[in-house]
Amino acid sequence: MMCGIAGKVYVNREREVEREILVRMRQAIQHRGPDDEGEYINKNLGLSFRRLAIIDVATGHQPIQNEDKSLAIIFNGEIYNHKALRKELEGLEHTFTTQTDTEVILHGYEQWGADVCLHLRGMFAFAIVNSLDGSLFIGRDRVGKKPLFYAIINEGTDREALLFASEVKSFLADPDFRRDINVMAINHYLSVEYIPGEMSIFKQAHKLLPGHWLRYGQGGKMETCRYWRLEYEPKWENLTEEQAVAKVDALIDDAVSVRLESEVPLGCFLSGGVDSSLVVAYMRRHISGNIDTFSIGFKENSHNELPYAHEVAEKFGTKHHEFIVEPDALECLGVLAWHFDEPMADSSGIPTYYLSKMTRQYVTVALNGDGGDESFAGYARYNGFPWLNKFNAIPRPIRLMMSPLLDCAQRCMSNSSRVELLSYINRITLAGPEKTYMAAMVFFRDYMKRHLFAPAVREEIFGHGNQWDTEQMTIDYMNDGNAKEWIDKMIYSDIMTYLPGALLPKVDRMTSAVGLEGRSPLLDQDVMEFAARLPLNLKFPNGHLKHLLKKVALPIFGNEFLERPKQGFGVPIGEWFRGPLREEVREYLLSKQVADRGFFDPVYLKRIYDEHTSGRNDHTHRIWALIMFEAWCRSFLDRPDPLAEGVLKLG
Repeated sequence: MMCGIAGKVYVNREREVEREILVRMRQAIQHRGPDDEGEYINKNLGLSFRRLAIIDVATGHQPIQNEDKSLAIIFNGEIYNHKALRKELEGLEHTFTTQTDTEVILHGYEQWGADVCLHLRGMFAFAIVNSLDGSLFIGRDRVGKKPLFYAIINEGTDREALLFASEVKSFLADPDFRRDINVMAINHYLSVEYIPGEMSIFKQAHKLLPGHWLRYGQGGKMETCRYWRLEYEPKWENLTEEQAVAKVDALIDDAVSVRLESEVPLGCFLSGGVDSSLVVAYMRRHISGNIDTFSIGFKENSHNELPYAHEVAEKFGTKHHEFIVEPDALECLGVLAWHFDEPMADSSGIPTYYLSKMTRQYVTVALNGDGGDESFAGYARYNGFPWLNKFNAIPRPIRLMMSPLLDCAQRCMSNSSRVELLSYINRITLAGPEKTYMAAMVFFRDYMKRHLFAPAVREEIFGHGNQWDTEQMTIDYMNDGNAKEWIDKMIYSDIMTYLPGALLPKVDRMTSAVGLEGRSPLLDQDVMEFAARLPLNLKFPNGHLKHLLKKVALPIFGNEFLERPKQGFGVPIGEWFRGPLREEVREYLLSKQVADRGFFDPVYLKRIYDEHTSGRNDHTHRIWALIMFEAWCRSFLDRPDPLAEGVLKLG
């Protein structure tokens, strides 16, 4: 079920959790669960819940307690192997009172403790409280499909407590939670368009990382543990391409099949690309009746995949629904800022929101094609960046000689974007392939941010070691696992950073905003674990992107369909910023309100605006990141009580 969970646990077992705070915490995320609500208070333990009913609609009310009432659980997600686990647990003398997957987790925790996470196949974020020892246990799924934040308030005092919630905005319900901004989070956000890792926009709040659990017990003792890591070694030896294709076909077929369980209407997002088209094809294997599919498009032909989606819909006889996004889509800016919960600058959030809103008119669950690129090497950047490859062709001794000359030129021509970029490229290519790869995906580069931030913020970010270095942080993730091949290292870094930091939150927040549940078969753990150990000659032969997945799809769609350029849910906002939205951009970058915040240098903001609107430089992604940050500030910082007012009309 797609739900919203929240709660509070005091260290002092004699201090009772305030019901009014629990109520406000769940009201902040009521969009995640419009069908039902519930709460549990046992002195220092408090749980709060909103439900979108998908499975066991009749008896799935939460929280759920075990037989002796010592444990209580709230849960957001879907466990696809819950029937098999139920049968196993019943054989171990556990008694069930509902048909929900929620209760399976609860009894699984009784049986296996923290290892219950390893038994669960699906997407999940759950919290279990123990009234016998006053403890809390929270767990999050392997790749971070379901969100989970936590915060310690009043640390070291008699009022110390842990807050947790599906969305960080819930913490604003507690008057002891401070809205102090984490400027390092802003720094990383401007680099990669999202806030990576465990940090959040607020200093006090953190994300529980994917594949982790957390236990909070007596005396305020907190323990976190990583229970799952994607393994790339050893490789599958002596595996032929035919065998690999057959295995991937069977795994995806099963992953789609188990995600079709629902007591409410179900459909599929269809972009017209390989991944979502494959999901529709597998759905048709298991559904003989009607399948609803949903697509989004633009009037600008360069960003429009509707004809391809229509072709797939006709092929499989689906009931197809289309929606066109136009520049006035920025009217949803306040909705995006509110539901993204933190600053998030992936502009495809616009069509994802409208697609979700349209889809919810017809179904309550929608499958999607997310995950194909990460597991099967689908991103063009895995082949490198042509412009950087050309620069790397210059002999290293010459680039070393160029370095001081370019640094001098940059100092002398401080307003030249081209000189700045040239100096930056030269520096990162000298730093090695990992730095080069990561730097090419950064939007606001370090030299830009040194201009962009106001002096006080600049000192706070750059004056304390290398915590500001987003590129190095991502490289650390790249080397965190057991991947040996370069392509596996790149994929793994995306699975550890971009996937849980940007792609999954975008889909989760935009679907939950309208009470829709999204399901991602290609992110099934069995699919991902098999794909990770594929040898290079099968996963990425001669740099052929998504080779094996296309081999699976070839007999279904044909070569011409599969080899066309990838588009996805791109948005032509760069064109809009120079045209119909030009004045809106000026207001969000250059207003007195922005200057008074003190985060950014107004002179540099004007330089970015002038360069983009004149066509001298393309700052599309940077401008959108600044607009979304300002929209977030207006929604969450400027108002005394954002939860009382809800979505702020912006745009």
